[in-house]
Amino acid sequence: MSKKLVLLLLFVATVCAHRNRNRTAHHGGGPKDIIVNGYPAYEGKAPYAVGLRMNNGAVGGGSVIGNNWVLTAAHCLTTDSVTIHYGSNRAWNGQLQHTVNKNNFFRHPGYPNSAGHDIGLIRTPYVSFTNLINKVSLPKFSQKGERFENWWCVACGWGGMANGGLADWLQCMDVQVISNGECARSYGSVASTDMCTRATDGKSVCGGDSGGALVTHDNPIQVGVITFASIGCKSGPSGYTRVSDHLDWIREKSGIAYY
Repeated sequence: MSKKLVLLLLFVATVCAHRNRNRTAHHGGGPKDIIVNGYPAYEGKAPYAVGLRMNNGAVGGGSVIGNNWVLTAAHCLTTDSVTIHYGSNRAWNGQLQHTVNKNNFFRHPGYPNSAGHDIGLIRTPYVSFTNLINKVSLPKFSQKGERFENWWCVACGWGGMANGGLADWLQCMDVQVISNGECARSYGSVASTDMCTRATDGKSVCGGDSGGALVTHDNPIQVGVITFASIGCKSGPSGYTRVSDHLDWIREKSGIAYY
């Protein structure tokens, strides 16, 4: 993969370690101040979205896929513990939080030695579902061969903004899945188990969004896990680990499967 790509969480780890120094509140500039050119989510838009704070000071995202399970990126699970914030668009002031140690982390065995497997699971204490905390469905096993090209999806996160800080309020963007061939024209090569969305109108995921979900608009299912973007988050497609290619592994570890 081209050096233009960055692992999003690591890209901002040193910034996030000093989050108080880097102002993250909105400064009245509106959507143009947000790197992803997204929009503020209404409360309850993405009840599956969780904010992750790693004990090394970095931040990321994840998605609730079961009462005891969060899906995220494997590179978010290279620390000793993570605190999961559930149930509000304000990432660090949700309805509840759980701190989970690395004994409950599961990284795909293909990570980090082969591309396209940056996906991980967190086994969590039991979480009851409400209107603000709920799971997102995964693709069915009959969809393992589906590439979701041209599908419209939504990606949300609390990642980097143009002012150099992180969003305090959940930001979302509506994007279209493109072919890996189109994505490779920007990055040189893309693993078959990765997927990308087009950078229309400058929309892009960015540092701190890692591990969040890419979810289809119609009959919502999570088809991607946010993992990479272009340097600066402005000049290329957004990248994700393809969930449909990892359904067997997810079922093996969590027991979660759709048929």
